[in-house]
Amino acid sequence: MAMENDSSVTEFVLMGLTDQPELQMPLFVLFLVNHIITVVGNLSLMNLICINSHLHTPMYFFLFNLSFIDFCYSLVFTPKMLVGFVSERNIISYAGCITQLFFFCFFVNSESYVLTAMAYDRYMAICQPLQYTVIMSPRTCSLLIFGTYFMGFASAMLHTGCMIRLSFCDFNVINHYMCDIFPLLRLSCSSTFANELVSSVVIGTAIMLCSLIILISYGFILFNVIHMSSGKGWSKAMSTCGSHIITVGLFYGFGILAYVKPKSNESVGQGKFFSVFYTLVVPMINPLIYSLRNKDVKLALKRTLKRITE
Repeated sequence: MAMENDSSVTEFVLMGLTDQPELQMPLFVLFLVNHIITVVGNLSLMNLICINSHLHTPMYFFLFNLSFIDFCYSLVFTPKMLVGFVSERNIISYAGCITQLFFFCFFVNSESYVLTAMAYDRYMAICQPLQYTVIMSPRTCSLLIFGTYFMGFASAMLHTGCMIRLSFCDFNVINHYMCDIFPLLRLSCSSTFANELVSSVVIGTAIMLCSLIILISYGFILFNVIHMSSGKGWSKAMSTCGSHIITVGLFYGFGILAYVKPKSNESVGQGKFFSVFYTLVVPMINPLIYSLRNKDVKLALKRTLKRITE
């Protein structure tokens, strides 16, 4: 993919979260801790799933990929964001900006589709338990994960391909802490109509498709749970779905708040504020949500710690 455009801009300046000097160091420490917890938490959960055979099931296969995406996701922009807190000018090259945009779009779209695949998996486990192992075979799970990464890659190629076509003339200050689609579009001196149309279609399609599948899956799950005669079965069904519902709510909730908003100066600051939650907070708390609310993961952690200390 070519990284050169027809404009005079060869680098961009990222404004970051705030321009107040007294907040730079506290924010640096806060997000450094956030990054460490994100990396350690997701790597730990991935290792637990790999080394514990009782976690080698479709549910934890999808969870492994969710943690992998969150781990990679945090590496796309957090290190650059941390550098910006301690440097006078947070500069990123044109090629670096386009690369960051590509991987951001790739991982955020992949996470959306992985969460959708996880909802379908929970539907099969609760509503079709007798056919679950046959339908959710290793081949099916692999195809679903391949599909999530393919959709993420296709979306990223569309966004970055359209962005490369634009010209950037003089103003090169991005009012954000990363190279996101809409802050970059505001800087272009050429027509952005096609980009805005593609972004609206791609983002809208992903949100509607994923939301529809998730809602239908949980609609069937709820219907099935209501008709369960066993209280134990009801409790088990809810415990396996609770963590996923929390993750989906946080990811889509803050994602929608960050992008679906009126175009105004105030909305830019609000967009950055909500972006922090779904780009930095959600990847950090996902391993905690699935660890604290999951008996299998807690058991795997105890077994692993026991093997290490013996």
